Amino acid sequence: MPQDLFSEDDRALLTAAIQEAERKTSGEIQVHIEKYCKEDVLDRAAEVFDALKMQETAARNAVLFYLATGDKKFAILGDAGIHAVVEEGFWDDIKEEMLGHFKSGAFTKGLEIGILRAGKALSTHFPYADKGDTNELPDDISFG
Repeated sequence: MPQDLFSEDDRALLTAAIQEAERKTSGEIQVHIEKYCKEDVLDRAAEVFDALKMQETAARNAVLFYLATGDKKFAILGDAGIHAVVEEGFWDDIKEEMLGHFKSGAFTKGLEIGILRAGKALSTHFPYADKGDTNELPDDISFG
């Protein structure tokens, strides 16, 4: 089971990274982990994105980190709002940095770095507003 790769402490660390990343932005970050992905990884990430209702954020600024641990596949999917404003290659740069950690078995560290980098971009383009800014999506990791 994919949950077995992440201890309670790992999950708490990732949830804390999401909360830290979201503290300075109206953007939303979610992590979804499952064992297998029997289709194109971006297609599956899009299905999960839709199932988690991530496209329903007010500014369309949600980011999904999707991992299929058994198949060694992962994707980062940003909604239309954030994707439109980050520079070309932004998601690929994050993926490459994460991949370096994943190859050494440091899945939690790789995810943490990716989450914080995405949060920094979100805070630049979608800064936190004191009035009316709510946490639109859960911060907990979801498992499939």
